[in-house]
Amino acid sequence: MSLSVLIVGGGGREHALAYKIAASPRVGRIYCAPGNAGIEDLAECVDMAATDTAGILAFARDHGIDLTVVGPEAPLTAGLADELRAAGLAVFGPGARAAALEGSKSFAKEIMRRYGVPTAGSRVFTSPREAREYLNAGEGPWVIKADGLAAGKGVVVTSDRNEALRAVDAMMVERVFGPAGDRVLVEECLSGEEVSVLAFTDGETVVPMVAAQDYKRVFDLDAGPNTGGMGSYAPAPVLTAESARRVREEILLPTVRGLAAEGIVYRGVLYAGLMMTAEGPKVLEFNVRFGDPEAQPVLMLLESDLVEIMLAVEEGRLSGVPVLWRDGAAVCVVLASGGYPGSYATGMPIEGLADVPPGVVVFHAGTAPDQGRVVTAGGRVLGVTAAGPDLRSACDLAYRGVKSINFQGMHYRSDIGRRAPAR
Repeated sequence: MSLSVLIVGGGGREHALAYKIAASPRVGRIYCAPGNAGIEDLAECVDMAATDTAGILAFARDHGIDLTVVGPEAPLTAGLADELRAAGLAVFGPGARAAALEGSKSFAKEIMRRYGVPTAGSRVFTSPREAREYLNAGEGPWVIKADGLAAGKGVVVTSDRNEALRAVDAMMVERVFGPAGDRVLVEECLSGEEVSVLAFTDGETVVPMVAAQDYKRVFDLDAGPNTGGMGSYAPAPVLTAESARRVREEILLPTVRGLAAEGIVYRGVLYAGLMMTAEGPKVLEFNVRFGDPEAQPVLMLLESDLVEIMLAVEEGRLSGVPVLWRDGAAVCVVLASGGYPGSYATGMPIEGLADVPPGVVVFHAGTAPDQGRVVTAGGRVLGVTAAGPDLRSACDLAYRGVKSINFQGMHYRSDIGRRAPAR
């Protein structure tokens, strides 16, 4: 029997999910809410917000959806997966209590403290006055984090006390991230190299994916402000076989088992953002879904049927399903609107999408159809992605694809994955 799948979300991650789901021989029809101009080539796009829990539940019921795949964090933390499961519908993604690992950084810290997961030391504040007093009495550097969801931008790595004080005031007094800044974490600043390790889990079995590195800063050589991500590549050579073993046994398994001990079954993707310190891997943050743009290169390398894995996760039988990966590497380069991550214009026609070289896949992130054209509709517009036998060849192919595309104001980093081959 062919399965009907509903993907929730409309960014580059969701396009990558649609790309892999469409490749499954088990799938007959795909819907995406709300989707974008690229996803509509693979799925029927539904004009419905990803956060419209009641609408998505009704749609899944009315259309006989066999599996709902939730892409973004906001609907997960709001309990969409719980609502679907309560209605007897299969869903890929954790319930609200498990999704609090991303929805509340203080909750994640408490789980890590309770179950011995290595992470940076931190203090939680609900009063800006107390946070200022703590900073004035201590020695930095610190990382200041809004406790709640802030679209990937609620983290400020500071270099001195004044910068840390400004970050606290921005979050707690000026409310630049709204209620996400009701509570703020002041965290020690770890040194080392960052890496992202995503894993499938059904609440008992944990299967890590190939490690990835993403690029948060907007300009080359990690200059400029943080963004939602300007590119990514996989696998990341900084994660050795021994480090990968430690990540699974010291971080991923204790977190999943710790949640289970709290009565929380975690089913979906667990994403650990890590710093590889001199003492070993430590958690910077947890996310409760595929990363964006990490999903693009990671899923390009997945050999196994993604839908089979997702169904096994939901049904608690992940241990019996092989999760296989292609040899080689993959790279995603994000093309952004002029002015991003600040203010930017939209509606710019995109040229050259049909001209990319063979082997390049262009995942749409912020696009919309407009009278037969594709136009920009967001800050991060496209994720130009390519795989190759090694990282250098994947980089070269991805950047050839980048050179084929143009829209007014387009900018991108030219160093995605470029330094890793030196290892």
